[in-house]
Amino acid sequence: MKIKPTINSLLALAVSGLLVADLRADVVETSDGARLVGTVKSVAGGTITLGTSYAGDIKIKQSEVTSLTTDEPLVIRLEGGTTMAGTIASTGNGQIAIEGNDGTITTGVDKVATTWEVGGTDPAVAAAASRVRQWSYEAALDITGKNGNKEQLGTAVSLRATLAGPNDKLQFYTALNRQETDGLKSADQFKAGIDYANNFKGNMSWYVRNEGGFDRVKDIELYNVSAAGMGYDFIKKSNQTLTGRAGLSFRYEGYENPLTADVKSAGLDFGLNHTYTFSSMKMVNSLTFVPAFEDFGNYRAVHDSSFEMPLAASLWKLRLGLNNDFNSLPGAGVEKMDTTYYTRLVLNW
Repeated sequence: MKIKPTINSLLALAVSGLLVADLRADVVETSDGARLVGTVKSVAGGTITLGTSYAGDIKIKQSEVTSLTTDEPLVIRLEGGTTMAGTIASTGNGQIAIEGNDGTITTGVDKVATTWEVGGTDPAVAAAASRVRQWSYEAALDITGKNGNKEQLGTAVSLRATLAGPNDKLQFYTALNRQETDGLKSADQFKAGIDYANNFKGNMSWYVRNEGGFDRVKDIELYNVSAAGMGYDFIKKSNQTLTGRAGLSFRYEGYENPLTADVKSAGLDFGLNHTYTFSSMKMVNSLTFVPAFEDFGNYRAVHDSSFEMPLAASLWKLRLGLNNDFNSLPGAGVEKMDTTYYTRLVLNW
C-alpha cells in the first residue's frame, strides 16, 4: 500500500529540517533579546563576528552577549592566557562552558580574548610576523635569438631585493638589456635604483627614489632621476592596490653627442602604481611622468604593464609585459618612443 504525503506532513518535514539545521548552527544571544544564528568566525578585540546566510558577516559587541554556543570546536584563548580547543556551550547569565578533550572550563563570555579555527594560525603569531620586516628577492632572465633573413641575439637580466614591513617598503633593483641585430646594437641599456615608501598614516605615505644608468643606443652616457614626495592609496585591499604619487625631482641626462644639450633641471615627479592579484596570477601596471621646471615640454614618461603566471615549480613564474619609454626631447637622430615587448622567466624567493 502506497502512502501519499500530505501538505501537513511536508510542512512538518520542512520545519524539522529547519530545526535540525538550527541545532547544527552557532547561536549568539544578546542582552536585548536578539537571537542570532550562523557561524562564529572569530572573537577578537571585544567583537564577535558571526557569519550568516541572510546578512553576511555580523559584528556583535561582546559586552552585549549573554549566551554563546558553537557546534564546531574552536581554539579559544582567555584573558588570563589559558588556551584550549573545544566547543562552547551556554550555561546561562553570560556564563559559558568550553568543552575540550582534556576537560571543561567554565568562564564568562567577556573573558574570551580571541578565537581561531582549529589548525589555523594564532592571530597573535600572525600579527607578530606581520610586524617584522622581511626580505624577498627576484631574478628575471629572457634570451632571444633569430637566424635567417636577420641575425638577432638579445639578453635581458634584472634583479630586485625588497625589504617590506607592515608600514614601509624598501626596494633595490637593477636591469641590463643588450640586443644585437645584424651585427649592430639595437639595445644597450643599464639601470640601477632604490625606492623607499613609508605609509605613515592611513592611506598617506611619503617616498624617496633614485635611479641612474645609461642608454647608449639613445646616446645617453649617463642619466639620473632623484625624487621625493607624497603618496596616496586610492585602493588598498588584500588583492588590489592603486597608489598615486606626486613630488619634486631633479633630472640629469648627459649625451655623448656634443650637438645634443645635456638636461640638468629640477622638476615635478608624478607616478601611478597598480597591482591586482588573481587566485594564482598577478597584474602590475606602473607609470611615471617627470617634467622639467624650465620647460614643461621637456619630460620623460615611462610605462610598464605585465601579467605574471606561475609555472609548475612554485618559485618560478612566467611574466609577459610591455614597456614604453618616451623622451619628449631625445638626442639627435633618436626616436621619442621606445617600446619593448618581453617574455621573462622569473625566480622569486
